[in-house]
Amino acid sequence: MILDYNMIDPKKRYKVMSQSIVPRPIAWIVTKHDDTLNVAPFSYFTPLSSNPATCVVSIGHKLDGTQKDTLYNILNTKRATICFVDIKNLELMKLSAESFPKEISEVERFGMQIEEIKNGYPPIIKDTKCALMCDFHSKVDLEGNTIPIILEIKYQYLDDTIVDDELNIDLKNISRIGKEFAATIPL
Repeated sequence: MILDYNMIDPKKRYKVMSQSIVPRPIAWIVTKHDDTLNVAPFSYFTPLSSNPATCVVSIGHKLDGTQKDTLYNILNTKRATICFVDIKNLELMKLSAESFPKEISEVERFGMQIEEIKNGYPPIIKDTKCALMCDFHSKVDLEGNTIPIILEIKYQYLDDTIVDDELNIDLKNISRIGKEFAATIPL
């Protein structure tokens, strides 16, 4: 079968792409607007370059067509913290995917424990084993409903239990595989 992307509506393209390009780690993005912390998971997330250290996350819009809070916050504060999700935080991550008005914080709504680890950046979710503190680099205008945001990684948090002296990292992240989630395991 050959699919002509010009002949497939955007929802079906999303389905085909998201079920083919797997696994994709979950970027649990923490941003801030005024005093409200926003925590939202994104599976259209991947590293882009190691020099400069960048990653890209594609952020859509709310059902009413307005910017998702994460997109709005990144464009306004120029900062985000990406927490990787492991099995311990899977259910909390699923809850945080629900859409709330901008003034409602998922941190407060779901009793998330947070930890400030780098001044000037949003906090991490406390049980996170790995997190990236990022500055906004640029956005890509694809003239569609999804906005790819390039983030420059300025700092990385690694829990001491997952890294050795040679910077070898043993993470067991949750990844998106189609509609389902799976834990990554070393072979």
